[in-house]
Amino acid sequence: MARILHATTAEGPGVRTAVWFQGCSIRCTGCINPHLFSPRGGYIVDPVEVVNGARERDVEGLTLLGGEPFDQPGAGAALALAAQRAGLGVITFSGYVYEDLEARMDAAALLSGTDLLIDGPYRADQAEMERALVGSTNQRFVHLSDRYTDYDPAQAINRVELRVGPDGSVEVAGFLDRTGLQELAVGLGSQRVWKRGSGSG
Repeated sequence: MARILHATTAEGPGVRTAVWFQGCSIRCTGCINPHLFSPRGGYIVDPVEVVNGARERDVEGLTLLGGEPFDQPGAGAALALAAQRAGLGVITFSGYVYEDLEARMDAAALLSGTDLLIDGPYRADQAEMERALVGSTNQRFVHLSDRYTDYDPAQAINRVELRVGPDGSVEVAGFLDRTGLQELAVGLGSQRVWKRGSGSG
């Protein structure tokens, strides 16, 4: 994993634990997380520890994003299934489309542990202006269970969450396009730095 952030309201409906995966083989042009493209970096986490941390903070569910969760389908499945066993919902973002994932044997367990799949690569020339959580109009909300069928991304709003630590570090969660992210960094007079275990405390 690259990062874990508990009790965020910026990565899906309700209060959630967001888990960013390290590594992405899709590498969409214009992605706001290009620092997560490389499989190097990140750290190994115990799924039960993540789920216990989420439950301690009374979250509704987990959001798996990245990076690309389906580039690590075994680890993603272990986390998603542990979350579901604990009664938590699971939203998984992927740059792959559902039909391709459905045809992959190694993706079956992570799909079965996912309630809502948000699929499709980011396309900078198809900017999404209406729905929350997605960056381009080709991306879809694929309901794999009934858990989030009442969530309407066209009625939701994107949120950006800033957390300032005692040491002055700033953590950002939520959706910003590349321009918005750059403007935020300039406004803060800082640059993005990812620390091992950032946000998991």
